[in-house]
Amino acid sequence: MIPLGDYLVFGALLFSIGLFGALRRENAITILMSIELMLNAVNVNLVAFSRYLPGAALSGQIFAIFIITVAAAEAAVGLAVILVIARRRRTVDINEVRTLHD
Repeated sequence: MIPLGDYLVFGALLFSIGLFGALRRENAITILMSIELMLNAVNVNLVAFSRYLPGAALSGQIFAIFIITVAAAEAAVGLAVILVIARRRRTVDINEVRTLHD
């Protein structure tokens, strides 16, 4: 059985990679994928806590399913916005697309 600390370290590492990608990348699609990575890190921690903490039998899994649902909606809306911007401006670089008008 894998100890709880290993899951937490894995979640923190995954979150750190996602945070680094969201802050350092200039491609909007890569930033969106980095945000999804951070949400999945939260899911790993929630499921690990629900497995190891007494009295939290299904609450972690329920929260994880809720976050997966929100992440799917966020990805759909985010990709739609990026697609419209890419069609109008011919780029997904956030440095070239700083305003939403035009």
